[in-house]
Amino acid sequence: MDPIAKTPREYTCFRISPGDTNRLAIIFDPIGENIPFISCVEIYDVGGKTPPNMHTYANEMFFILKGEGIAYCDGKALPFKAGDAFLAPAGKEHVVANTGPGRLYALCTMVPNEGFAELIRNGTPMPLDDEDYAVLSRLL
Repeated sequence: MDPIAKTPREYTCFRISPGDTNRLAIIFDPIGENIPFISCVEIYDVGGKTPPNMHTYANEMFFILKGEGIAYCDGKALPFKAGDAFLAPAGKEHVVANTGPGRLYALCTMVPNEGFAELIRNGTPMPLDDEDYAVLSRLL
């Protein structure tokens, strides 16, 4: 496999379900790059959160790029802000909630994929806007 480089303009973004308050911008995944994990940027609207979910055998790591919130995992409340990271271990139900005044941006990596890429890509394609590109471009 050759090395792969992408810019934020090449990410594909989806909303999994119509009522969701977060979008997922896929960076690398098994469908696009034939790799065993997925890495994406989750973008949460103000007041947004994920529905409660868990993964049977995948571990999900979140690194907070911008914003603040609370992760609920295994009965624990874990407040976070930009620069913090947390891990949702396999088999543990978790929720990520944006509690800040602006959007929340989190780099998310799930190893192994456990069908997450397919779930995301079966959602509704969504555009990234100027605010998203401004946040993601600072990472380059």
